[in-house]
Amino acid sequence: MADARAEVNPPADEDEETLTARHRKEKKELQAKIQSLKKAKVDKKKKKELQDEIVQLEAALEARHADELNRLQALKISSTEEGEKEEEQSAAPEVNGEGDDEEDSKPVKMSKAQRRREKKSQEDKERQAQIKAEEAANRGSSPRVLEDRKIAELLAARGLASFPVAADGDCLYNAVKHQLQTRLAVYEYETADLREMAADYIEDNKESIIFYMTNPDTGDILGEDEFRKYCHQVRNTKSWGGEIEVKALSSGLKCPIEIIQASGTSPVHGEGEDPARKLVLTYHRHMYRLGEHYNSTVDAVVASGKDAEEDGGEDDG
Repeated sequence: MADARAEVNPPADEDEETLTARHRKEKKELQAKIQSLKKAKVDKKKKKELQDEIVQLEAALEARHADELNRLQALKISSTEEGEKEEEQSAAPEVNGEGDDEEDSKPVKMSKAQRRREKKSQEDKERQAQIKAEEAANRGSSPRVLEDRKIAELLAARGLASFPVAADGDCLYNAVKHQLQTRLAVYEYETADLREMAADYIEDNKESIIFYMTNPDTGDILGEDEFRKYCHQVRNTKSWGGEIEVKALSSGLKCPIEIIQASGTSPVHGEGEDPARKLVLTYHRHMYRLGEHYNSTVDAVVASGKDAEEDGGEDDG
């Protein structure tokens, strides 16, 4: 299967607002396509294949959107640095030894083509630096390698394998969404719906959970304004979800949620719920430099089958 992240090359001049609008449009288009696929009359075997295809389509779109957002942020950084360089060049006096002619003393400005070339060069350098950093992180016995190895062992013992989720702040919610779709064939929840559910639970159960909610800078329990801000961020931003949000989702969905992690025990939130509805996620402390991350899981047989299909596709050219 082709990587959907490579299917669209966003315009170089696309700003964040335009990119976000396009992402919303593409999500709506994908949902329309999914609804059309669901209406098709198919047998039980085909229905399972159709569900797998839908999950892959959504995961691919989310991963591509995350890649495009990361690329845009990298371009912003590059543009800022380039602008600073231009200001320095403009401010520096030009020494040419040819007298005080005003025209001769003006600094030479870079053309648009030159700026584009420099921006592309800077982007290539940043990409190469990131690749080298990732390669270094994957060598030897780095914390990430050790963690990945341990989690893979724990999953293998259960007949499971990790399913990667984009690291875009929505990883917990998207991992839960993937579990709902693949484990329970529940397709009614979008990421925004799950965030809304978590925020509602936190607001409704403030008295029982507020003592676990502290200011990261002071360690003090959140005040009223801080609590409202916290709930707003859960509901309306890409704020990272943690243990409180896992508990909230488990309660709202009435599903036990087990978190597989490399160290310590693997906690199960919502143990009183129906065990047949259990969702299984993995928790990674060292996967990304930005911080903690959640992935979803799939049956190991399914994961092996997908790997074989991809290898076969590559051999076929």
